[in-house]
Amino acid sequence: MKKKQLNEQDLAVLRTNPLFKGLEQDRFERQLQVMKAEKATGEKGEMLQAIGEPIRRFGIVLSGAVQVCVDDIEGNRMIMAEVAPGNSFGESLCFLRTKESPVYIFASEDSELLWLSTEELFAGSDAFYREIQHRFTATLAGKALTMNNRIQVLSRLSLRGKLTAYFTELAAAQGNDVIRLPMNREDTAAYIGANRSALSRELARMRNEGLIDYRKNEIRILR
Repeated sequence: MKKKQLNEQDLAVLRTNPLFKGLEQDRFERQLQVMKAEKATGEKGEMLQAIGEPIRRFGIVLSGAVQVCVDDIEGNRMIMAEVAPGNSFGESLCFLRTKESPVYIFASEDSELLWLSTEELFAGSDAFYREIQHRFTATLAGKALTMNNRIQVLSRLSLRGKLTAYFTELAAAQGNDVIRLPMNREDTAAYIGANRSALSRELARMRNEGLIDYRKNEIRILR
């Protein structure tokens, strides 16, 4: 990974993240310093965190996309999270100072990232530090809710049930009955714990039954 300087576009993306949203410039800059912010680039397919290695920092995606994954005992990849610009990854593991990462993280596109540290998160107790701590805790709570949504998808017994739950979640998040899948067909299958061929067959059945229509990564929910 190559180190780079933050630009205006990077700062605009950071201000959409709960850790930095609404901060005045002086607090914004101080928080970046306290959290030891370091910008880096990752090429598509580049490993950012390997399984079994200690996690010393977490990241925010500035551009591109990052995937957090784990393999089952047969070597099949399951995507735990697809991380888009403005969103973070690895916070809990970093905060807990996990010595052996249970997941691997890689750039699924050419990406720019901001790496952050939690080492000094509780170094002070004044108003500045209390705000950082509150924002970080809120971020962890938000990730817990996101994981709960994922559990709702994975807990469905049938592939159709998984797809229905996933589409419902995306429709609520995007505020539209025409939703855009954030991943390609193969990655979507890995995200919901399915085989790509089985996923394609089920989508075709749902379209034939008049439940959905689709074109590439765009899904229209009909009823």
